[in-house]
Amino acid sequence: MGQTLTIALSKGRILEDTLPLLASAGIEPAEDPDASRRLVLPTNRAEVQLVIVRATDVPTYVAHGGADLGVAGKDTLLEHGGAGLYEPLDLGIARCRLMVAGYPGTTERLRRPRVATKFVNISRRYFAEQGRQAELIKLYGSMELAPIVGLADLIVDLVDTGNTLRANGLEPLATIAPISARLVVNRAAMKMKHRLIEPVTRALGEAVNERDRSTVE
Repeated sequence: MGQTLTIALSKGRILEDTLPLLASAGIEPAEDPDASRRLVLPTNRAEVQLVIVRATDVPTYVAHGGADLGVAGKDTLLEHGGAGLYEPLDLGIARCRLMVAGYPGTTERLRRPRVATKFVNISRRYFAEQGRQAELIKLYGSMELAPIVGLADLIVDLVDTGNTLRANGLEPLATIAPISARLVVNRAAMKMKHRLIEPVTRALGEAVNERDRSTVE
């Protein structure tokens, strides 16, 4: 029986932007991921299948061998830690910034701020590198609400246009990292399934380069 290649994806913006790149690499799902209830989707290539998981679980599935490859945001990878993963390609999609935000001037006043975020590992490292202690409060949504109701002094969150911050009287105060979606590969699979993985990685890289060239032109 031949080897199979499993690619972990998550529904939403990253999936929508990844499917055209996969199509350029000759891989297309056999059915619409948004309409299907199946969690494992066959593709037009018998040896390749897609698994649909939560965005935050993609690095875990790939690192522990539940999938050979995956596509995840750099924010998710930074929070996960990236152990057991290669990160061979920046797909240049789902771009935004991971930022500290709050009321104007907040970071200058507080030595030990309360920080609301779902990115607790990233936030802990960031403030430690600044030589500052921070009390971290884990939330999963509506970060902007935390300073408004007095739950937190600052938030650490993804910022795209910044419109939601401004609408709530907040502003970006510091950039932690630029964010985009990355291709990740299981370290063991890179060796054991190199024959299958290398052509896919190369084709995706060529698709990204072609897209970027056409955008510039």
